[in-house]
Amino acid sequence: MSTTQSDRLRGLLEPLVAAKDLDLEDIEVSRAGKRRMLRIIVDSDEGLDLDLCAELSREISDLLDETDAMGEGEYNLEVSSPGADRPLTEHRHYVRAEGRLVKFQLTEGGELIARILGVDDEGLDLEVPGVKGRKATARRIAFTDVAKARVEIEFNRKNDTKEEEA
Repeated sequence: MSTTQSDRLRGLLEPLVAAKDLDLEDIEVSRAGKRRMLRIIVDSDEGLDLDLCAELSREISDLLDETDAMGEGEYNLEVSSPGADRPLTEHRHYVRAEGRLVKFQLTEGGELIARILGVDDEGLDLEVPGVKGRKATARRIAFTDVAKARVEIEFNRKNDTKEEEA
């Protein structure tokens, strides 16, 4: 997809997405056989539900039908959330991942797996799990020290006190 088409799609769809208090995370256009696939990735602090994705999909479809933003030819439209394993690239992604276990690739080299306890404008407060029966340790890292970050999927995650109270 050309930058011009991407910019045009983003300019067209961002106000519609923002009106629903959502963030437009990504726009992907790819080939699926003879057709094209337009994937719109949206997210919010409260998360998404299927009904909201379906409603937004209908509104985006109507808006695209009124314009020539996708050009001629058929395409499939998919509106979805980024998924649990998406990369953390924006400040808001880190805020949404508070309490989650994250795998960090550090700019100085090496990896770190730690739970995000807090996020501010400069960096992250982390809890590094203990190894072989040792206690967890606190660590602070700056955003400039993070090359890449991705949430780790936890199948046996213990509930924290906030979840237990709810």
